[in-house]
Amino acid sequence: MKIHPLITTTEALTELCARLATADFITVDTEFMRENTYWPELCLVQIADDKEAAAIDPMAHGIDLSPLLNLLVDNEDVLKVFHAGGQDVEIIYNLTGRTPHPIFDTQIAMMAISQSEQIGYSNLVEAWLGFPIDKGARFTDWSRRPLTERQIEYAIGDVTHLSKIFPRMLKRLIKTGRGEWLDIEMEKLADPANYRNDPATVWQKIRPPSRNHAVLGRLKALAAWRETEAMDKNIPRGRIMRDETLADLASHAPRDQADLAKVRGLSAGWRDNEIGRRLMQCLADAKPLTEAEMPPRAPRGAPLGKEGALVADLLKLLLKIRSREIDIAARLLARSDDLEALAAGQRKGLAILEGWRFDQFGRDALNLVEGRLAFAVVRNKLKMAHIDDIGSDGDAAEDVVEDIDDETFRPVDHDDQVEEAEAAEAAHHAAAETDGEA
Repeated sequence: MKIHPLITTTEALTELCARLATADFITVDTEFMRENTYWPELCLVQIADDKEAAAIDPMAHGIDLSPLLNLLVDNEDVLKVFHAGGQDVEIIYNLTGRTPHPIFDTQIAMMAISQSEQIGYSNLVEAWLGFPIDKGARFTDWSRRPLTERQIEYAIGDVTHLSKIFPRMLKRLIKTGRGEWLDIEMEKLADPANYRNDPATVWQKIRPPSRNHAVLGRLKALAAWRETEAMDKNIPRGRIMRDETLADLASHAPRDQADLAKVRGLSAGWRDNEIGRRLMQCLADAKPLTEAEMPPRAPRGAPLGKEGALVADLLKLLLKIRSREIDIAARLLARSDDLEALAAGQRKGLAILEGWRFDQFGRDALNLVEGRLAFAVVRNKLKMAHIDDIGSDGDAAEDVVEDIDDETFRPVDHDDQVEEAEAAEAAHHAAAETDGEA
């Protein structure tokens, strides 16, 4: 593979992008800094196909990134491959108002073809290519210039390794027949709504202090005000005010600006500075939410006493069994809060009851909570069976077990034998482990 020198001119970038525009796929990565800013500062872009690779310096004097951005968001013929690409996509969205499309994320793909939970890039390379990568430049300050040869080499490696891994991963995906599952997940990743910073809706991400219309109206107004302040100053929103302080102000609005000095999380200077005046004006202008604006009530979920918690634990055990059986990451198949909601009786709005997740897991989960599916230990193996297929007494049940076909009884897909005396303990530990993963 040809590795180009660091690209610092629009002319060189244009030539590179013209060649890459004819590729079947390109691998993309970015280096950025955002610890002290609201907007991530793009410091380097790495890009490759199966023939050539380059790092692009977006901080180079006079460089125009339009050829690169057009390739990423306008060219529908080239697949854009990322690893854990959410923040990379966010940067591209901030620059263009659009997201790369079509898109493929190797971290998500690994969850669909193995039980790997959000595998890191270095582990991905070692698993597929068989060697460790140099992590020496991992925590470098990418905004400093000039970049060293070691930094550039490290950065380009992120896309050259990925360009070798992706075709192999694609072959395995084709064999599993799970491409349609991933198409759905990749479209979610590319949804611009995930990256849109709308001050008017950011309050919905903050835990509401109550369901009082006036309190929520102040929460909405304060969250929008804080977001605008952070954007204008280009500093993290938490530097303006933490969520806990914002919610406290919404619940207990100060009578005048001098009272801001008594609010935990604010400095004494807020009682007479300009930002304190803007905050007080925001509170004065806030209006209670209308009934139509009120957020839906959160469904009551587990724990529902000891029995409800046990049902949720059984669902988590079922999830672990199913994820091992079909070799898929439990986190991709179902989330813990969905399992608890199902155990609590919720049936609408759950991802596990829709699409491919329902076919692969949700149907069995629903059968379990509604009493149509049971666990059993048969010949020292943990299995699942439909209640209608199991006899009323031990002998009859054993006779039925002899006759049940593979479609009805699905054994755990691993070789180790599970002793009956260990089954209950295994259920407890598996549920706890899966809860942490999901």
